Parts: sequence; C-alpha cells; structure tokens
Amino acid sequence: MKFKAYTPHIIAIVFFILLSVSYFIKPLTEGKKLYMPDTAVNIGAKNEVVTYRENTGEQSLWTNSMFGGMPTYLIINPKPAELLRQSHKILNLNHIRPINFIFLYLIGFYIALICFSVNPWISILGSIAYAFSSYFFIIIEAGHATKVMALGYLPTIIGGIHLAFHGKRILGSIIVTFFLALQIIVNHLQITYYTLIITLVYGTVFLIYSIKTHSLKDFLITSAFLLMAALIAVGSNLGVLMPVMEYSKYSTRGKSELVVDAKNQTSGLDKDYATEWSYGIPESFTLLIPNFMGGPSASSLPEKSETFKLYEKYQGAKAAKEAIKRQPTYWGKQRFTSGPVYVGAIVCLLFVFAFYVVERKHLWWLVSVTIISLILSWGKYIPAVTSFLLDHLPGYNKFRAVSMSLVIAEFSMPLLAILALSKLFKDNLHQEKVLKALKYSLGITGGILLFFILFAKGLFSFDAPSDQQYLSQNGGTLLVDALKADRLMLLKRDAARALIFILLASGIVFLYIKKKIKTSYALVGIALLILFDMWGINKRYLNNDNFVAKQKISKPYEASPADKSILSDKTLNYRVLNLAVDPFNDASTSYFHKSIGGYHGAKMQRYQELITFNISKEMQKIYGSFRSQDFKVISSTLESCNALNILNTKYIIYNPQAKPLINSSALGNAWFVDKIKWVKNANEEIEALNSFNSKKEAVIDEKFNEQLNGFNHIEDSTRTIELVHYSPNKLIYNSNCSTEQLAVFSEIYYPKGWKVRIDGVEKDHFRANYVLRAMKVPSGKHEIEFFFEPETYYTGQRIATASSALLLFLIIGFVVNEFYRKRKLKDSI
Repeated sequence: MKFKAYTPHIIAIVFFILLSVSYFIKPLTEGKKLYMPDTAVNIGAKNEVVTYRENTGEQSLWTNSMFGGMPTYLIINPKPAELLRQSHKILNLNHIRPINFIFLYLIGFYIALICFSVNPWISILGSIAYAFSSYFFIIIEAGHATKVMALGYLPTIIGGIHLAFHGKRILGSIIVTFFLALQIIVNHLQITYYTLIITLVYGTVFLIYSIKTHSLKDFLITSAFLLMAALIAVGSNLGVLMPVMEYSKYSTRGKSELVVDAKNQTSGLDKDYATEWSYGIPESFTLLIPNFMGGPSASSLPEKSETFKLYEKYQGAKAAKEAIKRQPTYWGKQRFTSGPVYVGAIVCLLFVFAFYVVERKHLWWLVSVTIISLILSWGKYIPAVTSFLLDHLPGYNKFRAVSMSLVIAEFSMPLLAILALSKLFKDNLHQEKVLKALKYSLGITGGILLFFILFAKGLFSFDAPSDQQYLSQNGGTLLVDALKADRLMLLKRDAARALIFILLASGIVFLYIKKKIKTSYALVGIALLILFDMWGINKRYLNNDNFVAKQKISKPYEASPADKSILSDKTLNYRVLNLAVDPFNDASTSYFHKSIGGYHGAKMQRYQELITFNISKEMQKIYGSFRSQDFKVISSTLESCNALNILNTKYIIYNPQAKPLINSSALGNAWFVDKIKWVKNANEEIEALNSFNSKKEAVIDEKFNEQLNGFNHIEDSTRTIELVHYSPNKLIYNSNCSTEQLAVFSEIYYPKGWKVRIDGVEKDHFRANYVLRAMKVPSGKHEIEFFFEPETYYTGQRIATASSALLLFLIIGFVVNEFYRKRKLKDSI
C-alpha cells in the first residue's frame, strides 16, 4: 500500500530522465558534448585559480587573469555543506550535462505542483509545460548554467511557501529552506531576486485573504516560520553571499564615485546599461507566437522564401542555399537575441481558461506576477516606470538584462494553466460553465492568432535596424524587401501553427467535457500536444548542431603563435592586451595570460571607468599608430599610454599568428615615485591620468592624506623594488632604499581583503592612480608581502557551517517526528 502511493512519483522521475535523455539522444550516442559558449568563457576566466588549486591544493579568492585583477567569488563558488552539495549533485543527476538541466526543470516544477495538491499525473503534464519553455532551452545552448539551475529550484521554493500556508507549516518551511539554500548555492542572484518578487506578490494576496477570512494570526505565524526558513537558507550560503555583497559596492553593480550623467546614474548600474536588453512591447506576443519578431538575430530560411528566390535568381541555387542559412530575420528592438520567450500556445489557451475556473486567490497572485513580469521586461520602452523602479525598488538596479524578468511569466503562466486543468479534471464543474469558459478562451487566443494571420501585413513595417547595412549596397533594396516578406511569412506561419495546436487542445478538452473520452486519454493527449509543440520550437535553438567533440569542451582555447611567444616569458607577472579580439568581451586571453580585458558582468567599477575614460582612448591611439607602420611612432604612442603602462601591459597582441608587440614603456610590477599629484575627487583623479608623469608621479585622492602624513620624500638614486614571488592571492617584493620612499604597485586596489606586511608586521596601504595600490616603504632592506584574506568570507563560512548543521538537524527532526507520529497512529488503530 505504501509503495503504491509512491508509484506515480517513481514513474515521474524515470519518465523525466528518459525524456531528458531522448532530447539529446543522437549526439550523446555519438560521444559528443554540448558546446556552451558561456561555459567556455567561464573556463577561460577561472583557469588561473583552477590551475593554482591543482598545483597547490589551495583555493585562491583572487585572480589576476582578467580586468587587472578581481575576486573569484562570482566565478568559483565556495564548497557548500555536504548535505547541500550531495543534494544538489543528486538533483542534477551527478552533473551529467545537458541532461541534468532538463531533468531539474522537470522535477522542480513537479515538486511544486505536488505542493499545490495537483494530481501526480497532471503534475507530469505540467512539468513538461514548464520545462520546455523556449527560453529555458536557449540559455542551455548559451551556457548559462547557473541561471538554468536557479530556474530549476524556483518552483520548489514557491511550492514550499504554498504548502506552508495550506496546513503543512513545518514541512513547507523545510522545503523552502532546503531549496532556497540550493538556489543560492548556484549563485544566480537575479533569479533569486525574481523568486523574491513572486513570493512578495503571493504573500500580499494571501495577507489580504487572511484579513478577509479572519485568519491573520495563522498568516503571521506561518510568515514567521517562512522568514526563519529563509534566514537559515541565506545563512547556509553566507560564505559566498557576504563577500559578494561586500564586493558589489565596488563593482559595476555599485554606485560610482564619478559624477558624469546624474540622470542616468543610480546606486547600482547605469540605467542605459541595466535596460540595454529590454523586450519590445509588441515583442511580448512571442509568448504565443514564437516567430512573431522573426526568431533569433540570424536564422535559417526555407527554400520557398523570397530571400532564397532572390539569391537564386542572381547567384544560382547553390549560393542561395548557403545564403539562407543565416539571415537577419529578427526585427525586434533588442540589439541581438538568440531566440524568443515562448511559453506555448496551449499554455496560453489554458492560462486564459483559468480566468473562468480557478479560485480567485490563485488567479490574483499569478496574473499579477505575470503582468509584473511583462512590465519589468519592457524596460527602456516604458522609461518613466523603469526609471522609478531603478531609483526606488531595493536591489533592482543591481541587475541588467531586464528582459530576463520574463522567467516569472514562464513560471506563473504554466502554473495557472495547470491549476485550471487540475480544477477541470478534479472537480465536478458545471458542464455549461466549462463549455462557456472553453469557448471564450478559444475565442480570445484563437482570435488573436487569426487576427495576426489576416492583418499583420498592414500592422507592421517589418523593418529591422540591420536592414541599413544592405540599403547602401547594389540590390540592397530588393534584399530588404525580400527579408520583410519573409519576416511576415515567419509570423503568419507560426501563428497558424499555434492556432492548430490550440484547436487540437480545445478539441480534447471539449470531448472530455462532453464525456466522450476518459480523463487519462485527455491528459495524455494534451501532454503530447504540449510536448510536440515545444519540442519542435526548442529544436530550432538547441539541437544536434550545438554538440562538438569532447576535447573541445575540456580545452576550449588553443594557444596561438602570439600566445606561445608570450608564454615563453617566465617573468613573474605582467599583463597582456589582445587587440585581435574585443578585449573586454573575451576570456581566451585570460585562459593563457593576465589580461587587461576579460569577460564578466560585475567587474570593478573603477576599472570599468578606467576602460571607458582612458584605456579605450589609448587603444584607439594605438590603432592609429599601427597605420603609420613606423616603429618610432608606435613606440612614442605607447609611451603616452599612461593607463596601460601603469597596468604593466608588457605585451600587445595585434595578430594571433605573429609575435606580439613588446611595450618597453610598461612600468613593471612596482616602482618608486618622486612626486604626489593630489586630487579632490574621482573626477579629478581619472582626468589626471591623462596628463601626469606616470614614471615619477602618483595621483592620489586627498582622502588618503592621513596615510602620507609626515612623509617627506628625499631622492634616492640607488632605490630598488622587485617582485620575487607571485601567486594569485600573495605577492612578495624585496625593497632596498636609503630613505623612506613612496611605492606604487601595479596591482588592483581592493580594500576589503588585500592586506600588506613589511617584514611580518602589518602596515597600511592606499589607492593611487585611480585603481592601483601604494604605500610608504621605510629605508633599508625589506620584504613586502601583499596577501588576500577577506574577513567577510571567513566569517560567512563559519555562519554557513552552523546554518547548514541547523538545516540538517531540522530535516532529521522532521523525519523522526513523522516516523513516530505514523507509528503511534498505527498502534492506536
């Protein structure tokens, strides 16, 4: 009897595994692995600290391989408590990628639906609807692994909250603690932030209902339990959260000290940057029609397309077949996109159907979060609203790509749709009422689709920003006209496709209402329709073409002749500027060298400002000097590049196949200066970098005046300072001078962790030249040791250990209590 109760869950798990495997069956049987670009980037970004750990057994919390240097908190997570680590491993099928990603989507939503008291068989159907949302597969292809896993855990957290408010306070709270801890472990705080938004909307609606039903006391008690659950979950992750929150103030997610564009600046990201990826308002129809805006930025067109016919006419069939493989079909507002957010035509039908059958309290909170999701995604296209939110909604300005907020709708719409199905199959609803609901739902969703099929041509221009590059070319107007016709064709074709699925699903629901088919047949029929619909769309974005040989995954970058030449230099520490790539969106250089650039969304704020106001301009000067092909001009230009020289940019790659350019003006690891150029604020400080003598002067903010109190520079022609030991988190220098000197170190200044000792005695250091470290060095011979020991990290680790132990205790206590409760109940019978 007991086993029979668990049978549907076991079947669900087995089915989810088989479904996840079947999606990738062909490339997996060929021994290939999924190539995920962002995963390759992550490998490049963390290669220095991974290599260091392999060689020494130590985990470095700092890397110098990108953007001059930054903490590793955001690229390598600390090892979580064993309970959480093993649980995360099990739920991710021992991290067998990419099967684990689809499985986690499926099992996460399944657990949530069980918490919502949905029948297990309907829950399996619902899990397919959630897991196969197009954006979830697009981010797998892109390699956004942490986002994927955070989305897998999102439904379970909301499910636990619902369970706590519906009679199982302790179990619900434990579920929230456990899965919130797992979600935070994967370290995608933007998804956790969206989870919080859903939670607050849910809580607000149920607070109103508790007041109406005079059950406020129960609501407050449950809320207290859930708050404690959240605190334990957060506490279990403070080892990473505390240093990340501390670092965020100094990163691009924090407030800048520069005053440049007050209207655009916030206490976090600049508004333009935060809203760069905003979903166009009409683009929201992709929830129902995937190719409403033409799909991804570049996609393949069929041979019956107007573009193919045009190429065939002027270049022949062979050339036409090649040309249509990548055409600019996307005509939306985003700079570029990998694909649309499509939740499924049938989900949209059932979402509308829910308005007529689902309880009001569920309807209010799920519809509310869906609307919030859309509003947030529109970003810069509703500037007044978005600007207000960025200025006043706590934490909101710490995240970019506001279009990501659509993940909320990708959760709420399937959930409401499945609650509607559950209500239909579970309750004996009045036939006339349900038929009317189905008629209205079909009329609304089908009517929208039919409207676009008939009238889209007159509604939209189908112009795309990318069209401008063709209009100035011979035959460009003909090509643009062909592309516009094909964009219309893609919209109409997908609208017709969606209409077919909606009609078929409506037919099944109609037959069930009329008692012409059994519940099981109706469920299987709808599940298969959803699966066929979503499977076909997702194969456009994640398919066999995304898989490559295994060796390309484990070692995504091959050293070029330029890289090999640089690697032959065994000098302890220097930096590389790679002009052969976009240096500030590149991880390949970081894989081999200590890069001036890199790839990360939360680099140091001051370093980003140095890039914007100094390094980028110096790069343009270097490009200009290359055109002269005169080494003296190039050398003179490099000598004037103060920002690059103080960063010890020894090598410049201009052609991967050629030897790199050696910059003889790079200032080395550390140097003594003779003069201080005092400045009053950040604006003066960064401006001063353009006009000071970097070899002899240091630009220092007046707020560090106390650290230099009493310093009296006396010239010393024999002074020396040399780096004698390098590791990512420890640097040792030997100094020798006859009088007290001021030294500048070509290392990024970060006050929350970097400390310095002279001959074993801890001393102060301060910031110079906008981003570097500086300190007074006493006369005589000395050993200067910089080491990275962020106190918040170690404090957080201790709290995390205690919180994880408490979580384990709560789980064991609950299981033991349930065992004895059931045993006592059995004995009493």
